[in-house]
Amino acid sequence: MQTVETLNEGLKRAYTLTISAKDIDARVDQEIKTVAPQIKMPGFRPGKVPANLIRKMHGPAMQQEALNGSIQDGLQKLMADNKLRPAMQPSVELQEGYEPGKDAEIKVALEVLPEVETPSIDGITLERLTIEVPESDVDEALAKMAGQNKQFEDAPKSHKAKEGDLVVMDFAGKVDGVAFEGGTGEAMSVEIGSGRLIPGFEDQIIGVKANDEKQINVTFPDDYPVDDLKGKAATFDLVINEVRVPKEATADEDFAKSLGLESLEQLRGLLKGQLEQENNGLTRTHMKRKLLDQLAASHDFDVPPSMVEAEFNQIWAQLEHEASHEDDKDAALKEMEDDREDYRNIAVRRVRLGLLLSEIGRANGVEVSQQEMNRLVSQAAQQYDPKDRERFVQYIQQEPMAAAQLRAPLYEDKVVDFLFSKAEITDRVVDRAELEAAIEAEDDGTESKHVHGPGCGHDHDEEKPKAKKAAAKKPAAETAAGDDVKAEKPAKKAAAKKDDVTAEDAAEKPAAKKAPAKKPAAKK
Repeated sequence: MQTVETLNEGLKRAYTLTISAKDIDARVDQEIKTVAPQIKMPGFRPGKVPANLIRKMHGPAMQQEALNGSIQDGLQKLMADNKLRPAMQPSVELQEGYEPGKDAEIKVALEVLPEVETPSIDGITLERLTIEVPESDVDEALAKMAGQNKQFEDAPKSHKAKEGDLVVMDFAGKVDGVAFEGGTGEAMSVEIGSGRLIPGFEDQIIGVKANDEKQINVTFPDDYPVDDLKGKAATFDLVINEVRVPKEATADEDFAKSLGLESLEQLRGLLKGQLEQENNGLTRTHMKRKLLDQLAASHDFDVPPSMVEAEFNQIWAQLEHEASHEDDKDAALKEMEDDREDYRNIAVRRVRLGLLLSEIGRANGVEVSQQEMNRLVSQAAQQYDPKDRERFVQYIQQEPMAAAQLRAPLYEDKVVDFLFSKAEITDRVVDRAELEAAIEAEDDGTESKHVHGPGCGHDHDEEKPKAKKAAAKKPAAETAAGDDVKAEKPAKKAAAKKDDVTAEDAAEKPAAKKAPAKKPAAKK
């Protein structure tokens, strides 16, 4: 193989590889020798089929496989000989008009990772804002839990249903006088005011009593998940089986035991532990952001444009999704466009921080163990249907870039923990409101330097295991929006609010290439 460098400018590299026809044919000959013993053909004993017949039958496929293998080997040799560390998957292009039997000319273009000087970890000073959990917060959490575990009791037969009551009913829906799939059900329980059913449904069952029969008229929303029902007017014939009224929730010993606990004291202890864990998460978020600010302020180097573009595209896609949930979508999109350059600066910072964290981890022996990696794979596999989990695990095992993508968040956390262990930390006790205000002040996006989000920017929605089975249909009376938490309004620099900067082993591996196209959809 001959290699000619055609571009060496900044972080950009380009090469022309020439693979001789002789080398490709040699691969084909070797493959024929390998498969010949297994080839069966009428008129020949097993393993005695002449090589020229095998070549005639399977030659084109073997030729293509040999070419692909030669290109892969050529790329690996190119990377090793030139000590290249690709930032993204290299672009590989076979010369136009290539014909079997001729030399193959391959054009390779890539961006390499910059040489990052090992960052100094001396002199890092951080303030750790800690929160003590007062008993009043535990009382509030206990009351909230009791309210969420609402129980109902039978109402008097003459009781008319009102908001907050539970109505148990049979229903039969029709559109244009014709019953439709999913429109009929029995003993459906609905709390009036829960917003579970399509608009207008719950309002019209206010006032019903046990054993009542009623017909109501509703219109399916334009965004209803069943295409045939979107925007359609419908009638529902209802038979009211029961009306139940809420019981007053009391957080007492009986309530704790109803949850499978031994005592109310044990329940309070669990709730306090949960609140402490939440507070510790806020403390870590604030401290991590301050750490990243210090790293970003003390390091400045060129980063691969392809990685920046990938990160920017991820940020932009997130913002577009959030804007799509706005009441005034056009205004939200315009605000995004006005701040496009700021978001691109955010992408630059994320990528730079990812490279810095990776270099710090590599220089200081930070690693993700195989046991930790196995746990990550196992946890990620739980998102998929059982029949897809094994395929997902195999995919991770076979695709080093996908494995690096999965490992990245844990790797980053370990690097951050390492830096915390080396920093000079002072503690200050604050209340939760003060800590949340401090984090919110960093979230307002008034300066593009406040970037605290995942920096990978790579989307792996292609060529992975088949998507999991769709969730079972809900009754047509229910609206899809009932289970969907509307995205929050995208604040200016909203994409900068995330507090993880993916370190993706960038100093060792190229960023993950697009994964094969059959990824199982994550559970909602």
